[in-house]
Amino acid sequence: MAETTITAPRTTPKLRAGNRRSSGPLPSKKVGKRYWIVLSILIVLSLGFGFGLLAWDNPMPPGSRGFWLIAQMRASNVLVMLVVAFCQAIATVSFQTVTNNRIITPSIMGFESLYVAVQTAAVFLLGAAGVVAIQGVGQFVLQVLIMVALSVALYGWLLSGKYGNIQIMLLVGIIIGAGLGSVSTFMQRLLSPSEFDVLTARLFGSVANADPSYFPIAIPLCLLAGTGLILNARRLNVVSLGKETSINLGINHRREVMKTLLLVSILMAVSTALIGPMTFLGFLVATLAYQLADTYDHRYIFPVAVLTGFVILSGAYFIMKNLFYAQGVVSIIIEVIGGTVFLIFILRKGRL
Repeated sequence: MAETTITAPRTTPKLRAGNRRSSGPLPSKKVGKRYWIVLSILIVLSLGFGFGLLAWDNPMPPGSRGFWLIAQMRASNVLVMLVVAFCQAIATVSFQTVTNNRIITPSIMGFESLYVAVQTAAVFLLGAAGVVAIQGVGQFVLQVLIMVALSVALYGWLLSGKYGNIQIMLLVGIIIGAGLGSVSTFMQRLLSPSEFDVLTARLFGSVANADPSYFPIAIPLCLLAGTGLILNARRLNVVSLGKETSINLGINHRREVMKTLLLVSILMAVSTALIGPMTFLGFLVATLAYQLADTYDHRYIFPVAVLTGFVILSGAYFIMKNLFYAQGVVSIIIEVIGGTVFLIFILRKGRL
């Protein structure tokens, strides 16, 4: 009689406690631990670069009255970087969510082209004195209002109809931006060399363009719009699933898109009017934030994005100012790096 071998049934090995997964934004303890480590590193880097900009190369003895006076003067630049990082990060992540496209930025809607057109028109009509004529709190508020009004008109026109389409809105925004750019180029060609030199200094995004007198207007607007988007993070999570899915889950998709785009336009208008154009900063920050946060939940993505933006801006200014003595080219370097990351992202994905 043949012997029979009895084998014990195969059992599935138990998952380790750290590898147990859930359906939440941080599906395992390992992912959660990684997120908090990344967030802590970004906080430390932000504090380090921020303090470095205030204290490094300060000629007065630490703790003296002169030391704090110089640090206070430098603090305005650090505050500008924080405001810009907050605006660009929150606006870009939210804009990419409602458009369901991670390779575009709110700049595509013509904010920066409008800024360039306003600056160029002022110099074209008033000469070199035009740069001074458009500075001041009133002019800053006017630029923000014009940018937001044009954006709202564009959103209302292209998204409120029965067949509202985000893709058509983006295409119209690109066309308007290209048209404003062409008009600006035409006026620039008619300027004298001296006027063109004065204008060029204003067309590069720079912390030096910001005036501390703008803060009482800029900061409340940023906090109002940014807080609105942060409090709406859960709905953005649903909107990111797509129009049909979000409607099936009970979300008024069109209303959420319109509300988000309005708040995004406020953030972008404030950032652009404050320091000038920085086309690829938002894309660079958002792309890195998605990689570092490694989650779908905007409640976790937003803090990482803001901290990443501040680390990029403050770190770039600190390094270029204290090592290469060329802080004026920081925006150019950020644009080059951001553009390179954009190309790498497109080539790696192989599609839009």
